[in-house]
Amino acid sequence: MGNTSSRVTAQDKAILDLKTQRDKLHQYQRRITVLTDRETQIAKQMLLAGDKPRALLALRRKKYQETLLTKTDGQLEQLEKLTSSVEFALIQKDVVFGLQQGTKVLQEIHREMGGIEHVEKLMGETADAIAYQQEVSEMLGGRISNQDEEEVEDELAALAAEMAPKSKQQEQQQPLPSVPDTPLSGDAQQQQQQQQPEPEEAAKPAEARQAMLAS
Repeated sequence: MGNTSSRVTAQDKAILDLKTQRDKLHQYQRRITVLTDRETQIAKQMLLAGDKPRALLALRRKKYQETLLTKTDGQLEQLEKLTSSVEFALIQKDVVFGLQQGTKVLQEIHREMGGIEHVEKLMGETADAIAYQQEVSEMLGGRISNQDEEEVEDELAALAAEMAPKSKQQEQQQPLPSVPDTPLSGDAQQQQQQQQPEPEEAAKPAEARQAMLAS
């Protein structure tokens, strides 16, 4: 009996490529959760500091990353259905093109994640951090939808309402200016005594008023 080797079809290859992309996307989802959680914390810190623009920038970056992951996951799910189709031969070009696009998007997600050090730059004051913030803001301006912008504004308002009691509590806990308890110097004591009227002098106006009333 001769050995027969099974031939790998284009459909088999597409299914394998798709599985690889889905696995990589799930890895990114786990990693990016750490970043988006930190971006939310930064937004809260910036609101407490009264820096609304930076709080908004952190939430916009977070929203863009979450939307990109969700959109890519949906596209890969659709491709998975296509690769399982019995009519794969008719849609093979579409599937291959979709997988190519998926690879590009995954590369973009990888670039956007950048690492936690990039997230920390969102609240930095150095020239490098400010330049990075400007770069992120310009990039998001062309990639985030109007609906996403509205959702970010809603999230910012919700965070502001959540942080308002904490901000008020911080204001109330600010210490009052201290009063010096050191004894007054000799000159200061003498000046204070001069400003206080003598008992006899203070009584004279009262006696004069009584005399006028009696007359």
